[in-house]
Amino acid sequence: MMQQHWLTRPGTIRRLWQVFIAVLAATVAAEFFIEHEAHFGIDGSFAFNAWYGFAACAALIIFAKLLGEVLKRPDAYYEEARDE
Repeated sequence: MMQQHWLTRPGTIRRLWQVFIAVLAATVAAEFFIEHEAHFGIDGSFAFNAWYGFAACAALIIFAKLLGEVLKRPDAYYEEARDE
């Protein structure tokens, strides 16, 4: 019997989520100890980098989904070209 790849095991996936959440929490908590200068008004808000990164990622996903809908071809696209 073939073994599962270590990245597909449920225990590994759970552990990776825990590590990622811990790293995110640590970077947000670092905002309390690190002083930074705001260049624009909004980038001085608490956890700006975290929520800005999340919003940018979500926007890219939505854009990719919309672009996929615009560029999508019918299922029989190549079959129609062969019939001609």
